[in-house]
Amino acid sequence: MVASPLLTLQSSGLYCEAGEFYIDPWEPVDRALITHAHSDHARPGSKAYLAAEPGRLLLRTRLGDDATIQTVPYERSLQIGSVSVSFHPAGHLLGSSQIRLEHKGEVWVVSGDYKLDPDKTCAPFEPVPCHQFITEATYGLPIYRWPPAADVFNQINSWWRQNQERGKASLIYCYALGKAQRILSGIDPNIGPIFTHGAIERLNIDYRQSGIALPSTQLAAIAPRKTDWSTALILAPPSASGTPWLRRFGNPATAFASGWMSVRGMRRRKAVDRGFVLSDHSDWTGLLAAIKGSGAERIFVTHGYVPILVRYLQERGVAAEGLSTRFEGEQMESAAFAIAAAREQADTESLSHVAEDAAMEQLMIDAVGKHSAERTS
Repeated sequence: MVASPLLTLQSSGLYCEAGEFYIDPWEPVDRALITHAHSDHARPGSKAYLAAEPGRLLLRTRLGDDATIQTVPYERSLQIGSVSVSFHPAGHLLGSSQIRLEHKGEVWVVSGDYKLDPDKTCAPFEPVPCHQFITEATYGLPIYRWPPAADVFNQINSWWRQNQERGKASLIYCYALGKAQRILSGIDPNIGPIFTHGAIERLNIDYRQSGIALPSTQLAAIAPRKTDWSTALILAPPSASGTPWLRRFGNPATAFASGWMSVRGMRRRKAVDRGFVLSDHSDWTGLLAAIKGSGAERIFVTHGYVPILVRYLQERGVAAEGLSTRFEGEQMESAAFAIAAAREQADTESLSHVAEDAAMEQLMIDAVGKHSAERTS
């Protein structure tokens, strides 16, 4: 990195000495500024957290009731030490932010994860001019170019209707936070009933309470035994693959919604019937547009296809370098869906995601059961 930078890479994460805080630390620290609520960016254990207001409920769910969380509206500046700090929409998911730091006339922006495509469930990405820009590179290859989301939602609707005609339930694997809610916001709920895994339904509650409109959904785990699944759309996290939770649906048609589905052969590796190309990260074109829109003099690239994006930028006269972090981007969250071909990076949290999603499922079942008992008592 540059001499005497505003941000330095420490053992616990990206550190700002002038403000005495970390951004998305991967170990507990005294003060953490958080870009968004995904588990590789919002980790429990720090003494105090600061984030954008729209993601408040999601962070509470992620970090627990005991966490000290302060939130601020987008674009409102705070003075922390000698640093002016503000949060700006990143378009990744509800509450996702780019964090802008200004100190002695120099501006840094940490992008977190982001996308430029429209999304009804979160504020759109906002270019933030800066001198130094830290960008992700999850899909930092020219082969990754997303189709319009509206086209993908139409494909899902058509697939759902076709499965109904065949008398088969439609089950889509998707990430519980962000992706599931984006799918819900884009599909046609008039086609049939929509059921969810508990890990998704818990986060749906946070979205609805944050003012995001989602269609009606039902918790699959408490559906009556004689439920006719043949007209249903079911959303489940990847960690549900191969678990007993699936047995209730019989032999459903299966799909996976991810940017990785644009890779030839990925659907076969996932052992699903259909792949839908839908990502909450920028594709190659979006990454380049965000980098250009920042107007930055220097680009730091982290998590993803770092060397390739860095080389591409350097060959075009852009001062760019890689930055090694523990952020993961859009990795497969289950050992059953581990990607070997798409990325040369191990999914070290696969098993923890399985346990986390299973725990969330049980919490939702318990909550619904308690609510039902209260109503009948």
